[in-house]
Amino acid sequence: MVDPRLLRRSPSTMAATREGESQEQELLLRQWERQQIELKQQMIDHDTEDWQSNEGFEGLERIGGVDLSYIKGDEVNACSSLVVLTYPDLKVVYEECKMICLNTPYIPGFLAFRETPSLEEALSRLQVKDPSLVPQVIFADGNGILHHRGVLTDLPCVGVAKNLLYVDGLEEKNLLKEKVKDLQKGGNAFSLTGNSGKVLGMALKSCEKSTKPIYVSVGHRISLDTALRLTHSCCKYRVPEPIRQADIKSREYIRGRVNTS
Repeated sequence: MVDPRLLRRSPSTMAATREGESQEQELLLRQWERQQIELKQQMIDHDTEDWQSNEGFEGLERIGGVDLSYIKGDEVNACSSLVVLTYPDLKVVYEECKMICLNTPYIPGFLAFRETPSLEEALSRLQVKDPSLVPQVIFADGNGILHHRGVLTDLPCVGVAKNLLYVDGLEEKNLLKEKVKDLQKGGNAFSLTGNSGKVLGMALKSCEKSTKPIYVSVGHRISLDTALRLTHSCCKYRVPEPIRQADIKSREYIRGRVNTS
């Protein structure tokens, strides 16, 4: 029998392991920062499609929504969901849910590097299965311009978040609360400006019944004004329908697997 004491790591060994893991994470963080800068330089923050230039979005027929849902108590296994809806009636015409294993660590501000690859793969699979269903614009649950990962799909991309990521000194929370009170009607919005003076997104009261705003930002190939109008047109409830349906489908898929296991 092996002496259990031989299996125990000494304090110095454990400290060296922690130091090694810290160095690896630091290297990964630097790599991601470089990639973010490169992606930001490639990002297009103005309208590029004909359907974006008219008030009723004539020519827009397909909208995608992507989301990830995690198994409760499990930060590694998750369900990646892609849905495609018709526009303007917002009916689901395609859905794919797939369980994935997230080996990349979660680091605040770099969530997209952990979650986006699986969603890119889902779009690639759709391109092979039925190119006629590939969406003309994608809605993602998150702060679009703050990640720049929409560049990798080369599709117009809108980020919609339920919570604001406070970067570049955005709005002071107390000031933000006062501005939110002024959002009285569905469609009311105000800009979110950082210390740099750049407008990073918009806070939007998405529907009449919503008591909390959502935060809209651009990811690629769409202007903020167009992203805001399109988001509002897709909101039956607080969250725009493409993201809401992607979330519903992924949670249903997880429940089905749990109930049959």
